[in-house]
Amino acid sequence: MYKELSSGVKISITRSISTSFESYLASIGWEEERFSMEDFIASWQSYFQENAAWIEKIPADVLMSTEFHEEMAQKIDEVIAKILNEEPTAKQVETIEALQKELGTNYTYNCKAEAAYIEHLLKDKQK
Repeated sequence: MYKELSSGVKISITRSISTSFESYLASIGWEEERFSMEDFIASWQSYFQENAAWIEKIPADVLMSTEFHEEMAQKIDEVIAKILNEEPTAKQVETIEALQKELGTNYTYNCKAEAAYIEHLLKDKQK
């Protein structure tokens, strides 16, 4: 069912998952022990119901089907894995290390999205 959607709708779904996942992680300070898949899913559902036009482009019978829900769960897992496995850029590492030296902090980060969060956090502390 998911495969039958237009590429634009699939891209929008992926973007909504990515955006809401990164937003959810920022809301919990990227603290693993605070992560709850149920809370993330609730956050994502709220996000797409309020912000995503793609939901209106999928027929109601598809949205309600078990098969579609299973495919969406798989898509969520894929998007999360991609986010968590994307290495920080050299520029991010350089910027974060310089800010940490200046501010005397020692934050760790494991992926590009978390590095973006830490960089933003450090820049706020610098102000």
